[in-house]
Amino acid sequence: MLIICDDESAPLGPAEIARLPGHIDWIEHMERSGVVLLGGERLRSSDDATSVRTRDGEVLISDGPFMETKEQIGGFALIECADLDAAVEAASRHPFAAHGVIEIRPVWQE
Repeated sequence: MLIICDDESAPLGPAEIARLPGHIDWIEHMERSGVVLLGGERLRSSDDATSVRTRDGEVLISDGPFMETKEQIGGFALIECADLDAAVEAASRHPFAAHGVIEIRPVWQE
């Protein structure tokens, strides 16, 4: 999974992102290189987040993200590829890698 983190000061919606030339190039590159995009979504702003914790049986709910940082998780892309090198290549070509951070996290498989 590619976890896409970026500064939320100039958020773009899913339709706007889909029209970005860099995003179109990224999709085309993955198709040419054999990386399969299984899914992905743009997340709403961290202002709309709700964090839930349980401590000693009590449910604690707070508004906002679990961490106060400038960069927030803005979306994700679930890809299927041969190995970590292919995932790094796909992540490095994602248009948000140029100004945010793309975290690669393998899906747990048994």
